[in-house]
Amino acid sequence: MWTEATRSRMARIEKQTKRYSTDLTDEEWSLIEPLMPQKAPTGRPRCVELREVLNALRYLARTGCGWRLLLKDFPPWQTVYWWFRYLPRRLLFQTIHDVALMIDRERAGREARPSAGVVDSQSVKAPAATQRGYDAGKRINGRKRHIAVDTDGRLLMVNLTTADISDSAGAQKILEATRKRWPWMKHLFADSAYDRKKLMVKAGFLDFTVQVVRRTDTEPGFKVVPRRWVVERTFGWMTRWRRLVRDYEARIDVSGGMIQLAMASLLLRRVCH
Repeated sequence: MWTEATRSRMARIEKQTKRYSTDLTDEEWSLIEPLMPQKAPTGRPRCVELREVLNALRYLARTGCGWRLLLKDFPPWQTVYWWFRYLPRRLLFQTIHDVALMIDRERAGREARPSAGVVDSQSVKAPAATQRGYDAGKRINGRKRHIAVDTDGRLLMVNLTTADISDSAGAQKILEATRKRWPWMKHLFADSAYDRKKLMVKAGFLDFTVQVVRRTDTEPGFKVVPRRWVVERTFGWMTRWRRLVRDYEARIDVSGGMIQLAMASLLLRRVCH
């Protein structure tokens, strides 16, 4: 919730940044600097600061501007884009996010290793995508984001598909990836769209327990459903980053990297401030 305390906290953070509120503070940079790729001993010397590259990427994701519209305060957009394609291949954004996630869980009095989560999906328009699908339920032509979050809403896994892929089919990939990345996960909450035989068989084979949380009322309108509201809030956190309101990326792996960048930045700021 946005309160006076939150406003004063954000004002203090903005005073610590160099130019824009999305810039890395010294505390944030000191936490992730050891994870950055080191300069190569041979070859052409690196002429750009990685901190400035990350500042440019965070600014682009938060404001939703185009690559060629990056401000002159940042390195050339071609350099920023090259590093954006390079860093996710080294799993840097994923590593930063997972480290910040475990630190944040411990600060909240929980185990660093999540054991339960919530799954859901979101269909978004993808005007520049090379491959798109039509979600008849949401009436959206684009891509679908299948995600799994912990019980506090921190992102654990994301799987991007065309929008015509069903929730249960997309969730099967989520289960496989979650078992490898978070082997301690045992329990998942989901809505009635995930109550499918193939998904339940897959979950049992991977040692998951899927609990379907159904709506108990018949009244129209918005109702807060236990457990499921957590993942809806995560979608709200994602769409505050304007680059994620729609899927503006042509390649699906680039879209996944943008999501990892945004959520890693969100958790990093929460941990450091």
